[in-house]
Amino acid sequence: MSREPNTRLADLFALAGWSKGELARLVNRQAGAMGYPQLATDTSRVRRWMETGEIPRDPVPKVLAALFTERLGRVVTIEDLGLVRAGRTGKRRPEGSAAGLPWAPERTAEVLTEFTGMDLMLNRRGLVGAGAALAAGSALSGAMYEWLHATPAAGPSRPPRPTDTGAYDRMTPSSYDRYEATPVGTAEVSALERSVEVFRAWDAARGGGLQRKAVVGQLNEVGGILAYRHPEGLQRRLWGVAANLAVLAGWMSHDVGLEPTAQKYFVIAAHAAREGGDRPRAGEALSRAARQMVHLGRPDDALDLMKLAKSGSGRTTLPRTRAMLCTIEAWAQAAKGHGQAMRRALGEAEELFAGDHGDVEPPSWMQMFDEADLHGMEALAYRTLAEHDPAAAARAQEHATRALVLRADGRQRSQIFDYLSMASACFIADDPEQADRYARLALLTIGENSSHRTWDRLREMYRLTGQYAGYPKIHELREEIRFALPRTAPRSRTSPA
Repeated sequence: MSREPNTRLADLFALAGWSKGELARLVNRQAGAMGYPQLATDTSRVRRWMETGEIPRDPVPKVLAALFTERLGRVVTIEDLGLVRAGRTGKRRPEGSAAGLPWAPERTAEVLTEFTGMDLMLNRRGLVGAGAALAAGSALSGAMYEWLHATPAAGPSRPPRPTDTGAYDRMTPSSYDRYEATPVGTAEVSALERSVEVFRAWDAARGGGLQRKAVVGQLNEVGGILAYRHPEGLQRRLWGVAANLAVLAGWMSHDVGLEPTAQKYFVIAAHAAREGGDRPRAGEALSRAARQMVHLGRPDDALDLMKLAKSGSGRTTLPRTRAMLCTIEAWAQAAKGHGQAMRRALGEAEELFAGDHGDVEPPSWMQMFDEADLHGMEALAYRTLAEHDPAAAARAQEHATRALVLRADGRQRSQIFDYLSMASACFIADDPEQADRYARLALLTIGENSSHRTWDRLREMYRLTGQYAGYPKIHELREEIRFALPRTAPRSRTSPA
């Protein structure tokens, strides 16, 4: 039967710079190193993969994914290579598209394990996991809208079926280290849930860089565990752990500038949450992707994602969670200069937050969003709007002041953001004396934090100091900032936030 060329594989092959014969030899060598010495491929077979869309048998797709991941320095999955048998996976995707979403329920654990395995390989070998394009917000929301709104099938998600057709069928990316996870019981799941809290607290205090590898490794382990069938209650808790870890892995990746990797983790988290029947968690995961988009100067993409996050969260979403979603929408509207829409969203957030009487305990993943965070997000929204309407700077200062008063210990990264929001608002409000004070408070601890986002915000504040460069104190501040900034190029952004 005639097949279409696999342009995805061909495009990545061209980027890698191999010859077809070289790739064939690498596949044979890598397969042997992974425990499959009997595998043999040649140049003609490689040509058929690309020119006729022939899909090789396992374990070749996973071998190819490992080779391209190492070569390109970013995670490359079998979906990226167009080597999934269902559908026309080999057709070229337009840049920013979201082909392959959503995947089938039984694929979630496999995708999770494969992606984290590749990510860990990049970590071990000191490679940089960046370089792919972010999917557009409209592409993600369009691909996932019906899936997120549909009612999941009754009962726990079906894990991959065991087979007896040989080692090739049992292979997963986790077996690159010749290790397989095993089924667990209640005590082990409780320990996994506690580990999420430890990682979350560390991230809030010191940023995502220092513990990202540990979180990805833990998520990889959970993916292996989910390949086994557990009792329904336990399986749902495991999906919850997977969702929480995936959100955290995504947030930490975003925090250190691994943007396409971060987006993939947010999508994995949404899938895992839905598998566990937790639609509010799925919506919150997608809201993280929206925050990422605003930070990167793509507010329209953020608003597309927020529509999906808010509508897909379901009626059981608690008021505080809905308030948090509204603050992200407000930030995106502020980035577009839409002051009325921003104020409307913030007003709704305040009403929802005040309407949460604490009679229902919030899920663990919402306990970080407290009154300080509400004011911190309001400060950020008004500070962002002030780039379009300087009169908004005064309200930004009010909310930043309140956030700093309420900010709990152990939230160093959020405190730095509050200082920078305040300093930026003061510069816009023509108060360089106050701005200098808060900028210096941010500089006191920013070097102790591994968050690249704090440096991004510092660069944006530095831009505002230009008109005051003739002031001796601000001239000195500018010199200190230039000395403190890492010697790396800033991330490309078009938004002032």
